[in-house]
Amino acid sequence: MTIREIFCQACVRLRDAGIDTPVLDAGVLLAAVLHTDRVGLIIAGERPVSDEAWSAYMRMLERRLSGECVAYIVGHKEFWGLDFTVTPDVLVPRPDTETLVEAALSCMATHRVSDTHGEILDLCTGSGAVAIVLKHECPMAHVVASDISPAALAVARQNAARLLGDAVQFIESDLFSKIDGQFDLITANPPYVPSALIADLTPEVRGEPLLALDGGNDGLDLIRRIISDAKPRLKPGGVLLIEADPEEMDTITRILLAEGYEQPRLYYDVAGKARVIGT
Repeated sequence: MTIREIFCQACVRLRDAGIDTPVLDAGVLLAAVLHTDRVGLIIAGERPVSDEAWSAYMRMLERRLSGECVAYIVGHKEFWGLDFTVTPDVLVPRPDTETLVEAALSCMATHRVSDTHGEILDLCTGSGAVAIVLKHECPMAHVVASDISPAALAVARQNAARLLGDAVQFIESDLFSKIDGQFDLITANPPYVPSALIADLTPEVRGEPLLALDGGNDGLDLIRRIISDAKPRLKPGGVLLIEADPEEMDTITRILLAEGYEQPRLYYDVAGKARVIGT
């Protein structure tokens, strides 16, 4: 069978199974097996596929049909133009989280953190995507990244070593519990899905670590803790940025104001939804 024939058959199977992005998923998986990209698939569309490659592709396809996300199957995900290793121990980096990076870079430029040896802390770092991108974009800054999960930190360290050469400091910590010092910028993408809604998530998302998804009864348990504990950890003029559910921004605003922060600013994702809130 040719590349084109196998690809078309996979698209049909994924579509019939109710997968939302059958063409994209079929292409990403096939490109991974053949060590090419989607353009390469088109160019070589009439080339026969070996039995070994076909078998490998069928195994990947079955995993996708079972509900496993493409990023875990291929073992990596692009974020901010960088290629991150991902495993089931970490949340898959999403385009929405690039809003957090954009907000951070904007604040860093305003506060001249990028031009000095500024101190940056990324909480709930997971794969390390946000911390690594910030260090990549602002190499003079001192970036600390923390997570409560040692397995997640192992993935983050692997990404940092490959992309930056170990230029980020990683600390296993339950939020601020093992973090010392003050920071010019604190970023966080904490769990913010209400516990009762976890079961309603897609199979792909339910396959991601519960620790990185479950935000408690109303989804705000960790956000409340971050807001409460962050103020003494910020240098004068420092900024706290939190990714959260757009539907919860009014509530988070009230929490921030009650904790003595000034009126926060909202940052919007590509869909026009308030995705990040900052002090």
